[in-house]
Amino acid sequence: MMGIQKYFILFFIFHVVAGNLDNGNLTALQKHVSFFDRNKDGIIYVTETFEGLRALGMGIALASSASVFINTALSQKTRPGEGFAANFPIVVKNIQLGKHGSDTDVYDEQGRFVEPKFEELFQKFARTHPNALTSDELSEMLKAKRDPNDYKGWIAAESEWKILYTLGKDDQGLLQKDTVRAMYDGSLFERIEKDRKSKNQI
Repeated sequence: MMGIQKYFILFFIFHVVAGNLDNGNLTALQKHVSFFDRNKDGIIYVTETFEGLRALGMGIALASSASVFINTALSQKTRPGEGFAANFPIVVKNIQLGKHGSDTDVYDEQGRFVEPKFEELFQKFARTHPNALTSDELSEMLKAKRDPNDYKGWIAAESEWKILYTLGKDDQGLLQKDTVRAMYDGSLFERIEKDRKSKNQI
């Protein structure tokens, strides 16, 4: 389970980031991952990844190992042409370089949100409820989106969506369309952190 969660975080949380940009100028994918740029300087360090994961409710042990795993995997990809950096920084503006196959293509290669692709997910796979996905429908979608022999992409996509389902499903076990959209535009993580803080104050 720990390995699956790591793969989820690798793809789902760190698709694309923004470096030293006004939030209004960020692409959807940059907004999605900028949650983890805690001090908004355009660089995500291991400590910031850890802090973000903890804010989402991940345990200390898993957040520690996952943050090292994520930054190790993505640091060099987001720093093309640069040498090794022992603190494994992730350059926010280049995170789209970590985008993998077997995904939904709701983000394009520049990290922009593609509305027709988003709507297509629900038109094709949300058969029980037009604006929500069941667990079985989600599994069907993941299989349909697999690229041939893209095993790493399969694992990443499976992990991200299954954990999104666990975090975001409602009382009826449905993953609502609004929740999925919030994931893509980056507001879901902010919402989860805010909800957790509110509950802790009660």
